[in-house]
Formats: sequence, C-alpha cells, structure tokens
Amino acid sequence: MWSGRSSFTSLVVGVFVVYVVHTCWVMYGIVYTRPCAADGNCILPYLARRPKLQLSVYTTTRSNLGAENNVDLVLNVEDFDVESKFERTVNVSVPKKTRNNGTLYAYIFLHHAGVLPWHDGKQVHLVSPLTTYMVPKPEEVNLLTGESATQQIEAEKKPTSALDEPVSHWRPRLTLNVMVDDFIFDGSSLPADVHRYMKMIQLGKTVHYLPILFIDQLSNRVKDLMVINRSTTELPLTVSYDKISLGRLRFWIHMQDAVFSLQQFGFSEKDADEVKGIFVDTNLYFLALTFFVAAFHLLFDFLAFKNDISFWKKKKTMIGMSTKLWKVKKALKMTVVWRGLRPQFQFGTYSESERKTEEYDTQAMRYLSYLLYPLCVGGAVYSLLNVKYKSWYSWLINSFVNGVYAFGFLFMLPQLFVNYKMKSVAHLPWKAFTYKAFNTFIDDVFAFIITMPTSHRLACFRDDVVFLVYLYQRWLYPVDKSRVNEFGESYEEKPPRKPRAD
Repeated sequence: MWSGRSSFTSLVVGVFVVYVVHTCWVMYGIVYTRPCAADGNCILPYLARRPKLQLSVYTTTRSNLGAENNVDLVLNVEDFDVESKFERTVNVSVPKKTRNNGTLYAYIFLHHAGVLPWHDGKQVHLVSPLTTYMVPKPEEVNLLTGESATQQIEAEKKPTSALDEPVSHWRPRLTLNVMVDDFIFDGSSLPADVHRYMKMIQLGKTVHYLPILFIDQLSNRVKDLMVINRSTTELPLTVSYDKISLGRLRFWIHMQDAVFSLQQFGFSEKDADEVKGIFVDTNLYFLALTFFVAAFHLLFDFLAFKNDISFWKKKKTMIGMSTKLWKVKKALKMTVVWRGLRPQFQFGTYSESERKTEEYDTQAMRYLSYLLYPLCVGGAVYSLLNVKYKSWYSWLINSFVNGVYAFGFLFMLPQLFVNYKMKSVAHLPWKAFTYKAFNTFIDDVFAFIITMPTSHRLACFRDDVVFLVYLYQRWLYPVDKSRVNEFGESYEEKPPRKPRAD
C-alpha cells in the first residue's frame, strides 16, 4: 500500500502528464485542419487553376485606399510564382507628411498579370504600416571622454525635452507569404484564424477561395528600426517572399495575435520585440522541444521544493551546512514558517561540530572577500574605461547588477569549502540538489534561445560549474554505508524478511 507522501507525488506527476498531453492536443488542433470530406459544402483553392499572377506593392500616407490616386508603385513582380522564394531591396520615397512624424502604409496586391489591381475582381490585398512610433534610443557615449558610439546623422540638433517624445521609425523589412497548399476547406467548419484572411468567389457551381496572402509582422524587429529624419527623402525597403504551409500559417497567426494582445495590455514595442525573438530566431521544432523542457522545469521546481521541505523537517542540526549558501538559506527560511518542525532543531544551542562548521564557513567567506571586492571594483572601472553607456546612472546600475551576479556565484562556494574541511557531503540535501541541477541544465537551454545580456547568460552556467564540483566531492567523499545514522539504521543492513504464510 502506498504511503501518503508517495501518493501525493504520484498525483502531482499524474496531473503533470495530463497537462502535457492536453497541451499537445491543443497545439495539434492549431496546426491540423480537417479537410472537406463531402462534395456539397467544400471550398476549393483558386491556385489549383494555376492562374498567372502579379505582385504589386504601393505606398501611401492614407490608411484607406479608395482609388489609384496618391499612391507610389515601389515594386512590381510580373509572372509571380508562388513557389519561388525571392528578396528584393527598393528605395521608397518618403513624403513630407511622413517626415513630420506621419505614417506611411504599404498596400500589397496579388492580382492577375497584366491587369491593374483596381480593375481586377479577383485580387487580394493587405495593408501594413511601414512606420511605427517609438522613443529614440539614447546615444551611448564614453562617460570619461565623451566619445560617442556612432556618428551624429541629423543635421539639426533636437532639444533635450524632445528626446523622450516618440518619433516615427522606419521598418526596413516587409515579409510576405502565400499559402500554397492545395487544401480543400470544409465550409461548415472553417478555422476562425484563417477565415479572416480568406476571400471567396463563386465559379460555376463551386466556391473557391483566392490565394491567402499573409504579412509576417513578427519579422519586424526593434534592432532594425531607423529613425526618420526631416532631411531624409528616400529609405530602403527589403521585400522578401516565401511560401508557407497551412499548419505553419495558422501557428504564425496565433503567435502574431498573442504579441498584439500583449501590446494592447500595455507592453511597449521593445517588450513585445523580446517575445518576437523567441519565435523568429528559433526553429519551430526546437521551440516545441523548448515547451516540453519548460514543462519539466515546472515539475522539477515542485519536486525540488518538496524535497527541500522534507530535508529540513528531518534536519536536527546545522552540522556541515553553510549559512552563506543562499539557496539553502532560502529553503531554510521557508521551512521555518512551516508547522511540524522537530523541536530538537535549535538555533541557539551549538555543538562542537556546529562551531567548526560555522568557523569553516566564516573562513571561506573571508578568503572569498579577498577575491570578491577587487573583482567587482575592477570590473566597474574596466567597464567605465572601455564600455559606452547612455548615462552615469546606466553605468551604476550595470555595475550593481554585475556585483549581484558575482555575489550570487561566490555565495555558493563556501559550502564547497565546508565539505572539503569536513571531508563529507552526507549532510547535503542531494535529492533537492539533483532536481535543481536538472533545472539548471534546462536554464542553459533557455540561455541559447532567449535574448538576454551576456552577464545574465553567463550566470546561467555558473550553477553548472558548482554542481559538477559537488558531484566530484560526492565521489571523493563517499558515504560510509556501514555507519549507523541518527535513525539507528545502516545502508548495509538488509530489512528482515517477513515469514511467508503457508
């Protein structure tokens, strides 16, 4: 019969498995679309008729395009092949209204070759803004010499008060896709995400949907934006095209909707850009693997927390435990507030072994302080001399952050020194350490796919080094299994067998 503890753990693992299976089913429902089985309510693809198409890109300052007046043709691709990938860079004239903090729109038409889009009843089009409003990025300079990282481009100087006002930025990239699968939709169960991109026509007795044109907004990154100056008359625009499958199209629509929802909730352009980077800079299969890794991260977090609680509830003394190890100290503080602690766990009474442990702990911190303080001060001085910052405040914050990373790493080292002096690792919560180590390796995966500062990325790998040293010490100082522990048990003792009932 299972114990209460193992039953609770099994319940949590079972809930975790159900959660993963349910999420996989939801993701499968997003990328998979049921084709039409009957002939009565089917919607056929117009691309299956192999029409001759033409791609035209126009620019205008108006959000609603009524006629062909006041538009500029910037790209015209005759004999457009939906299967062929291409990328072209064109120069776009910037109107005076756009240079004065206005907006410029791009109208993308997919229509029959040789026919103007305004005269083609079977054309499809989408509109996309080529500009966005954002506060200009402050110029980074060397705080001691005043040397700037980039040369000043603007001819006129802006007042200091205008630096915090949002201005128009140019989006130099326009990414287009067309769904090329000859998929037959069921008119009674059209996916809502694709339906809003579909335009249907009646051809004889059957209904066809015109080519599904899609603009990839996730490819517009903040790092590529360019400030529009009043003296700028032309700006480059790179138009890239690639075909897309139905499953990937549906997934991409959901991701764009998610980013748009974040912006509606108050996320800035830069915050949303971090989310975009996860999808744009990462392979989709690797991204799916990351989901499973993140799910296991959640499970290991729970198991590590559970074993922390169990370890400190059984702990009677602080022998061999470094109070400077912030992770163990955090677990200790969390456990103290829990009821059910053993009354023998006293913080006021110390044995000789505990005094030695505290002595080794203090000795380790003294040695580390000889390295810690010069390292933090030297790093701050080096960055001040060689790195460019926006302001003194930026340099100060960066120095403090690097100091926190250094403290976090060095505070884990006294436990290694205590283990070395006591020649033992039997006092450590190895189950909790193992689960935390798994999470550390998972964090390493996220460090490669998520955009983050270099110092934070290095901090993700510091726990790996410490844990490997812990493993080496565990091999170097094996547990004496013949010694009887505080519960009066020995690892070498075999539990007595129960007599078999005849």
